[in-house]
Amino acid sequence: MSITALDGKRFAEMVIQGANHLAANAKMVDALNVFPVPDGDTGTNMNLSMTSGAKEVRNNVQEHIGKVGVSLSKGLLMGARGNSGVILSQLFRGFSKAVESKAEISAKDFAQALDAGVETAYKAVMKPVEGTILTVAKDSAKKGVQVAQKSNDIIMIMEEVVKEAKASLKRTPDLLPVLKEVGVVDSGGQGLVFVYEGFLAVLKGEELPESPFTPSMNEMVNAEHHKSVQSHMNTADIEFGYCTEFMVRFEADKVTKHPFDEGNFRNDLSKLGDSLLVIADEDVVKVHIHSEQPGEVLTYGQKYGNLINMKIENMRQQHSNIVGESHTAMGSDLPKELQEYGIVTVSMGSGIAELFKSIGAHAVIEGGQTMNPSTEDIVKAVKEVNAKKVFILPNNKNIIMAAQQAADVSDEEIYVIPSKTVPQGLSALLAFNPSTDVKANESAMMDALQHVKTGQITFAVRDTQIDGLEIEKDDFMGISEGKIVIKNKDKENAAKDLLSQMLDEDSEILTIIYGEDVTEEEVTSLTQFVEENFADVEIEVHNGGQPLYSFIFSIE
Repeated sequence: MSITALDGKRFAEMVIQGANHLAANAKMVDALNVFPVPDGDTGTNMNLSMTSGAKEVRNNVQEHIGKVGVSLSKGLLMGARGNSGVILSQLFRGFSKAVESKAEISAKDFAQALDAGVETAYKAVMKPVEGTILTVAKDSAKKGVQVAQKSNDIIMIMEEVVKEAKASLKRTPDLLPVLKEVGVVDSGGQGLVFVYEGFLAVLKGEELPESPFTPSMNEMVNAEHHKSVQSHMNTADIEFGYCTEFMVRFEADKVTKHPFDEGNFRNDLSKLGDSLLVIADEDVVKVHIHSEQPGEVLTYGQKYGNLINMKIENMRQQHSNIVGESHTAMGSDLPKELQEYGIVTVSMGSGIAELFKSIGAHAVIEGGQTMNPSTEDIVKAVKEVNAKKVFILPNNKNIIMAAQQAADVSDEEIYVIPSKTVPQGLSALLAFNPSTDVKANESAMMDALQHVKTGQITFAVRDTQIDGLEIEKDDFMGISEGKIVIKNKDKENAAKDLLSQMLDEDSEILTIIYGEDVTEEEVTSLTQFVEENFADVEIEVHNGGQPLYSFIFSIE
């Protein structure tokens, strides 16, 4: 049996089966975490993202594969959660772009579309990390292109893609030292393998096993929680006074004279300002930019077509009109009328949510470890805030990419402050000043991230050895700045050991946020310990009510 052409209906079956196979294995992927903490959520994020894409496809099944691809891309984009989910959405965004004009595709088209997806995903990540899902996608797509030069059978290509994806997955420890240390591989890549196995099963007309093969712990790991693949552009030292937004509706004669290339278009505009956003499809390109010469920006855009939906605002004038109220007096409810600024943040635990609201957050999305909000969740929160300019504080490194993707797809003016922890988010929010302009606030909030240390106490979900520590299941672990530094059978002693390592002569303020499993007696004992051993440190205590993490420490 061979398949030389792929239409929309069969591709829809592939997507749905790929999503189902990933869903069946999501818990297993969740368990594959470099750290033995109870927040391994790569499988959950990829599953929810792929399920969103498959749902959109189910609602739009048709013969035209390009139109099915558009539905997949839309569903994945809005459902993307966590770094792994965002990367997955970008892989299939590139794939769908490559086939959107085709009613059916050949084997060569299929292989090239997989490769186009890789290119799109790498462009979406400012600092790609090899040894992750990106590497697995790249290696397998390259293999597919090679096979397509010799064969017109889509089944054969998919077989080789799956085979190479598995081989690439096994090589990931050679690319990331942390994987080599623990002796495992990347779970984001493993999730992609499950999707591809679903694709192949449909092409071959085979049933996937009800009890899927589960690789050993020595064959897997999740690098998504160890390294951030994303970073934030710092433009604090550049001043551009005009917020300029417009769309260009392409005109055939102009595009013939000046062929449109999104990359070149973006690069050219980047020379005229900052806070640049460019989103294009076959009909229009949308632009947001802060520039000192908005006329030059519009003139450049006009080379490609008609200007529509233009808006230019003088940000210096806006600054002079801002009502100078303190951030602590902004209130805890969503603004009822259009505001100049809005703050959206993410937290898990009712106490932490109230803490964020008390210092100025307008909307708090419930989420964090094990429950990353989707791109759509963040977009909805931004709209509810009803503000001209919105700052987002993700407070988790696995939510940053979804927040940045929300900024890309939203019509609102959004600034993502890449806070990786609750203490960083609180510190950034305290640095916010509604009486200053966007640039000054962005600079102050970014700077605040660098002046706070984060400590966490949680428990081990399995035995492991990492960074020289022999950790047993149910041990309490102390994590300092993302690194496990202590272990202890006793929760309270673990907290004391961690604070003994983190507090020093430069420490001035310790904020203790305790979780739902902590008693008042344990909190009292811990504060007494700090008072006796670090007399110069000022202590603040809050009941965060967060699950999984007994204590979160903020040290300034």
